[in-house]
Amino acid sequence: MTELEKQGLLAKEAARALSIATTDVKNRALLSIADALEENMGEWLKANQQDIEEAKRAGMKESLLDRLALTPGRVKGVADGVRQAAALPDPVGETISENVRPNGLVIRKKRVPLGVIGIIYEARPNVTVDAAALCLKSGNACILRGGKEAIRSNLAAEKIMRGALQKAGLPADCIQLVKDTSRESAQELMRLNAYVDVLIPRGGAGLIRAVTSQSSVPVIRTGEGVCHVYVDENADLDMAASILFNAKCSRPSVCNAAECVLVHENIAPEFWKKALPLLDQKNVVLRADEKAKALLGSRAESACEEDWDTEFGDYTLAVKTVKGLDEALDFIARHGTQHSECIVTKDAARAERFLNEVDAAAVYWNASTRFTDGGEFGLGAEIGISTQKLHARGPMGLEEMTSWKYVISGTGQVR
Repeated sequence: MTELEKQGLLAKEAARALSIATTDVKNRALLSIADALEENMGEWLKANQQDIEEAKRAGMKESLLDRLALTPGRVKGVADGVRQAAALPDPVGETISENVRPNGLVIRKKRVPLGVIGIIYEARPNVTVDAAALCLKSGNACILRGGKEAIRSNLAAEKIMRGALQKAGLPADCIQLVKDTSRESAQELMRLNAYVDVLIPRGGAGLIRAVTSQSSVPVIRTGEGVCHVYVDENADLDMAASILFNAKCSRPSVCNAAECVLVHENIAPEFWKKALPLLDQKNVVLRADEKAKALLGSRAESACEEDWDTEFGDYTLAVKTVKGLDEALDFIARHGTQHSECIVTKDAARAERFLNEVDAAAVYWNASTRFTDGGEFGLGAEIGISTQKLHARGPMGLEEMTSWKYVISGTGQVR
């Protein structure tokens, strides 16, 4: 039995105990984790600083370093997020529906945990805690497999959380971290069908596509975000420039950031007069088609075909000039990742058509794509943004981390 198979077996056993844990017990464990993270902040920050120093030596990009870095403020934010998870309604055991059949059978549909959730993610140590907390509240054991860049941070977080679980009376194995960060460990986790019920990848397009194509464990595809902002000829151009700046620059490394702007050719000159000064504040690199390049001159680079399908995760923006809504819709259909798409226009009919025809988890009219988030949607914390249609779509909160079973009560009926 491999080390990962041993972890899978322990997770399966822990999941059985966790599935019947009361809400009070789970909340007590979450609050214990939150307190422990703050009490052991120095240990976590020290481990993270070692990861940061190693990443800098390896030449990691600044935007990715920001995702890797922990600060006292971020640790407090992570701990507060765990407390917020404790305050959320517990979906487990909820009766979704109930009906009485003509023969007297009472059939109830009840929420139950998924079981063991495997999560493969990159250099974001906050995900280690966020994911573990959401799995715990929804009654799921988790096996976490983070990237090598954050291994010291992740090991420290796991140690802190497992200790807190034991103090709260739950099995420590409800939360487990894969210590081996080699490609082989990720591939083995993708084939751990005997123990893992569902796999959730969180990271860039390459990671998500690799997991989706290679896994024999059911996958919920999350986070791949080539998001577009379409500026219509009837747009309020000041609004459009502001929305684009926020969607691209407020946090470029996240999946709901805009990666491509589509600009109607009739208003392109005036739009760029308003948008460029904002984008210049962050020195955004523009990868533009020929028409846009003619307007932007040396301020833009020439786009290549692969730019239309790239999740830059940085201060880089693809720029496409379009003749109208039809071309914008066709372009998004070819190059979007079904995450978040936006139209900026004063024309309600065009907006309605965009909202109806674009196939994405979230579609926006006159608002930034950066709102695609469980907290912003009022759903509470999330495990990720699902870009598929089964088993969940959009921000995945606690309800989306459950399945259901039918509970049937009878009085001796036979068929």
